[in-house]
Amino acid sequence: MPVHRSGTARVGRLTVTGALLAAFSVLCTAPSSADTTPARGSAYMGMGVLAHDGRSGTPATRKATRTEGVDVSSYEGNVAWSTLWNSGVRWAYTKATEGTSYTNSYFKQQYNDSSGVGMIRGAYHFATPDTSSGATQANYFVDHGGWSRNGKTLPGVLDIEWNPYGATCYGKSASGMVSWISDFLKTYKARTGRDAVIYTATSWWTQCTGNYGGFATKNPLWIARYASTVGTLPAGWGYYTLWQYTSSGPTVGDHDRFNGALDRVKALANG
Repeated sequence: MPVHRSGTARVGRLTVTGALLAAFSVLCTAPSSADTTPARGSAYMGMGVLAHDGRSGTPATRKATRTEGVDVSSYEGNVAWSTLWNSGVRWAYTKATEGTSYTNSYFKQQYNDSSGVGMIRGAYHFATPDTSSGATQANYFVDHGGWSRNGKTLPGVLDIEWNPYGATCYGKSASGMVSWISDFLKTYKARTGRDAVIYTATSWWTQCTGNYGGFATKNPLWIARYASTVGTLPAGWGYYTLWQYTSSGPTVGDHDRFNGALDRVKALANG
């Protein structure tokens, strides 16, 4: 998702100026002063992608083997899911939690009503590795976002990316970040029986985990890149499962593509 938003206001959802990008770049790479630091809980999936990776080219033409999806957070409020369904969207993820102190007040509407129109849905957790352990945050996510094996619910997502509140890698070394992520993933698996999806951008992953490739055999990859192709993937993953390809789709939310037809989306929900 695009540039910085704070509080409940929507800022630059579709249009980003150079000045805003420059300001957000500073915000995501160094601790900020009190008057510029966003409120805790205001982060969302892909918050730093435009600022750090930018956008180049035009997203690739939609193919029959890719299934359209969206991701939303509290900034979208009560989503008109029937409009999205009619536009061809067949799956959705909504932000459930952040750290251990934030839950999305619109989660119930977004999570339940997307399913109500026929979509396969799921929930994501925005990680803040500098505030508590991976296990603690995984438990918080499961307690407030959950997952159920009902054939229409996708596995939970660990959204691990640029820190909107301070240092890019949350003050952790590459090995420390890998340990934190492992802690989260193992705890989520123990609680739900499922392997969580990892959402990230290659540039952040390379910088903050040392391009660690050890999660690729179990955890599906959701790659963030606003360009005509997915580009280079993080180490270990030979293919992506989901791709967040734009922050300025024709309808609400950021738009994504599942690397496969609808039956493969259902298979992930049932897996």
